Amino acid sequence: MKKVAHILQRKGSDVIAVNDSTTVLDALKLMAEKNIGSVVIKKEGEYFGLLTERDYARKVILLGKSSSETVVTEIMSTGLPRITPDFFIETCMHIMSDNNIRYLPVFDTDDKLAGIISINDVIQETIHSQREMIEQLHNYIQS
Repeated sequence: MKKVAHILQRKGSDVIAVNDSTTVLDALKLMAEKNIGSVVIKKEGEYFGLLTERDYARKVILLGKSSSETVVTEIMSTGLPRITPDFFIETCMHIMSDNNIRYLPVFDTDDKLAGIISINDVIQETIHSQREMIEQLHNYIQS
């Protein structure tokens, strides 16, 4: 079984982040520019939370708030499950499904942010693993 470390090795551990005083509008512009669905919120250089497109839709648009006047800390997701690179991908899939979330922050042994994985990353890694298994079985049958 593959682990989160495999995803981070493939995609890298760089994260796009904004500070805690950034407006929602500026964070959304950055997300659009980078073509990503979430951005890390940092306070004093440390992980503080995660802002997702879902947060925006549910906590700004539906509540009639202004994107240019609301700061990211007012709507960000906090208290997300914490995983490490040693977690199995299947476990992450269950965590995401059980909590109805699409992103998980990954923390190293020093409790520092090591990256963010998305449900798309989990699906891609699962597909990749299945292709590898099919190829191995095909090679075994051919030999």
